[in-house]
Amino acid sequence: MDQARTTISKIFNGEPHSYTRFNLTQNMEGDNSQVEMKLASDVDEEAGGNGVGDHLNHNTNSNHNRKPHVAQKLGRTPKNLCFMAATTLLIFIIGYLIGYLVHRKKDLAPSCQASVLSLEDTIPRETGAAPLMDWDDVKKLLAEKVTASNFETVFRDFSSETHRAGSQGDEALGNRVVRKFKEYGMKTWSDEHFVKVQDPPASGFNRIVFKNGSEERQRGFVSYSATGTVTGGVLYAHYGQEDDFNLLQDRSINLTGRVMLIRAGRNSFAEKVVNAAKMGAAAVLIYPDPADYRIGDTTELFGHVHMGSGDPYTPGFPSFNHTQFPPIQSSGLPKILAQTITTALAIKIKNQLEGQAAPPSWNSYTRLGDKNDVATVEVNNVLTEKKIHNVFGLIKGFVDADRYVVIGAQRDAWGPGFATSTVGTSILVELARSISDMVKNDGFKPRRSIVFASWSGGEYGSVGATEWLEGYLSSLSMKAFSYINLDGVVQGRNGFKVAASPLLNSLIESSLKEVNSLNKAQSLFNQFAGNSWESNVLEPMKVDNAAYPFLALSGIPSVSFRFVPTNSETIGYQYFGTSLDTQDKLSSVGQVPQLAEIATRFAGHIALRLVHDHLLRMDLAKYDNMLRNQVGLINKKAGAVLRAQTKLSPKALTVKWLISASGSYSRASRRLSEDIKNSNLDDIEMCRSINDRLMTVERNFLSPYASPRENPFRHILLGSGPHTLSALSSHLEAFRADNPEADADLFHNQFALATWTIQGCANSLAGDVWSFNNQIPE
Repeated sequence: MDQARTTISKIFNGEPHSYTRFNLTQNMEGDNSQVEMKLASDVDEEAGGNGVGDHLNHNTNSNHNRKPHVAQKLGRTPKNLCFMAATTLLIFIIGYLIGYLVHRKKDLAPSCQASVLSLEDTIPRETGAAPLMDWDDVKKLLAEKVTASNFETVFRDFSSETHRAGSQGDEALGNRVVRKFKEYGMKTWSDEHFVKVQDPPASGFNRIVFKNGSEERQRGFVSYSATGTVTGGVLYAHYGQEDDFNLLQDRSINLTGRVMLIRAGRNSFAEKVVNAAKMGAAAVLIYPDPADYRIGDTTELFGHVHMGSGDPYTPGFPSFNHTQFPPIQSSGLPKILAQTITTALAIKIKNQLEGQAAPPSWNSYTRLGDKNDVATVEVNNVLTEKKIHNVFGLIKGFVDADRYVVIGAQRDAWGPGFATSTVGTSILVELARSISDMVKNDGFKPRRSIVFASWSGGEYGSVGATEWLEGYLSSLSMKAFSYINLDGVVQGRNGFKVAASPLLNSLIESSLKEVNSLNKAQSLFNQFAGNSWESNVLEPMKVDNAAYPFLALSGIPSVSFRFVPTNSETIGYQYFGTSLDTQDKLSSVGQVPQLAEIATRFAGHIALRLVHDHLLRMDLAKYDNMLRNQVGLINKKAGAVLRAQTKLSPKALTVKWLISASGSYSRASRRLSEDIKNSNLDDIEMCRSINDRLMTVERNFLSPYASPRENPFRHILLGSGPHTLSALSSHLEAFRADNPEADADLFHNQFALATWTIQGCANSLAGDVWSFNNQIPE
């Protein structure tokens, strides 16, 4: 192009750095048309234009006898006419070539892509659209980047003996993560939070005295326990599950004021304490039973008992510095004492218990204890404020850069925390390195962005992650479309478990089929799925899972997975929450680097599929089935209540509204599925519109009528609290049993709000307001 410009310039005036533009103008003084030719430098000075054909207009010339400007300047000599003809031909050829290149670029463009070719530059420039790499090539690239041999070095880089949240060790690890992200060419940033947590008392221990014996000092502790001193009869309560306490009540045992002795495992520390508090207990002692744990008689346990996540002293609000909130606290904080004790002390207490024998189903030969088996429990934990840092790295998308998947891992731990945090942090960094390398060196261009997050405060109940969610909830609302949790992904090798939003089920299934297991000849699906992958691999997402607040608090479809000792495991990795969570202990599982490689590829497949495809891989049918089942169960129980003629009148118990709302969701989800099948993937705006509708589903299952302070997990299907469909079902059970706690007005309110939450989700899924169909029966 530059040579062509130089040639044209030389033809007319011999100036090598000028080129001509043509204005077809009509003289205002007459009707003769004229061709005005100006040098580019002249035009730039007059109008600042820089494009060929910028000044195409016609002027009327009143002087019919005036000679055209070109003729005046050059004359009508044969030589000049030849020059003009040659110039015209040359410009035509150049224009043809430019048109051909533009047309060819458009033909070669992939789906949902638009490219613009500058008229002044024959080299095509990116406009934000990403060429779509074949998915098989993406899988192959990831497999090449992620290797087990890398992990031994990465494990060493991110291992630390002391990195409790807010400590210097924790901050040093965070800085190390940031340096790695920068090394990979990623944009990095961090945010800090000032959170309140409970640490051990200044003396370093809490006290237990049993039957006027010697004082037992326990250095293990649980954060967020109530503090003080209580005395009561010890009562053995197995794992502290609701069924365990129901068995004790069935035996007419008075639980009020008792000190509960409870085994660790099966449910979280917080759930054990909540269940005990409901029964009127005064304190809870949690211990590792030798039947479940082989960690030694004197190993201390650490944990927390906040029935929630985040800083419990700023519920629903972010714990930024100098933020002013009223003096409130989470409803999930326990009102009773909680303390962990060693196996040795637990055995000492159990051997002296009297009272009834334990139920046969508990497979325990201990006595339950009576009121004379008195224990005094003293908890003096100290509430302190700590500054914690979350650090982030970004791989920016090429089409929808403002939409992103978040991949996160906990960085802190009570002790060495190798399985707790080191493995997850190492996988996070290796995944960031691999995908960054694919983008920089192999031509992979993700359509959407990927955010890598290293959280602090995980041991206190996903504090760092939850505070980030609360701080940026409005920004994340239609931006973050999925979360992948990397905490505790390697706990064993003989089983594989996944907890996730139902929207991600199909994506999880395909990833299981595409990622090979330790046995390279078979996939994870072939090894672990058995007759039904959903039965053998999927598990409910629990409140102590770091992905749970993303799902139930923020409405972001989330997934968490882990290798476990066996598919039927109940305890999992037994060194969690102890000082024995070291690389040597985890290595007893065998092939930890290889398992970390598989976990990295599994997480990578999910993330890359979400940022590669035109449309998000989300399965609407799963929630449709869940809603149908829940509504069907409620309808069945409502019929039983009506037949029993209890407190509720038939009119107050009509389920038609709820059934209709469920039907609205079903129709809207099927309609969107049809829109997806009939969509034109070349249309970027259509792709974005459909994806936005998919992203609203999870968020709109959050009840807008529940307070984030009182009920932070507002998801009506997967959350907890009176706003959920499971709470409606339980309330109907109370009516059928004629329980005095059943409240007709409260139930009617719950019922109406749940109905309109479902209807609102259906409306949002339908898209435009003229697509709604809210024909609620009278």
